[in-house]
Amino acid sequence: MIPRSSEPTAAEASAWADVLVRRRLLHAAVLTPTGQWLLQDQPEGPVRVLSGPADVVALAATIQYRTRSTRFESR
Repeated sequence: MIPRSSEPTAAEASAWADVLVRRRLLHAAVLTPTGQWLLQDQPEGPVRVLSGPADVVALAATIQYRTRSTRFESR
């Protein structure tokens, strides 16, 4: 993995959150006024709190890695 040259921005985190929700990999992702993110995997599931954009981008990378790993294992 190539190291980042800068910290993730709120706009980047928002874009990733939108993709994760649209692809139904998350049920909901909401940015709070404090800059934290509230995430829910399933409609009735617990709400997780992420501290900022870097955590959202890291979560997106983890989900993407898991998705790709699972896809390759099923071949």
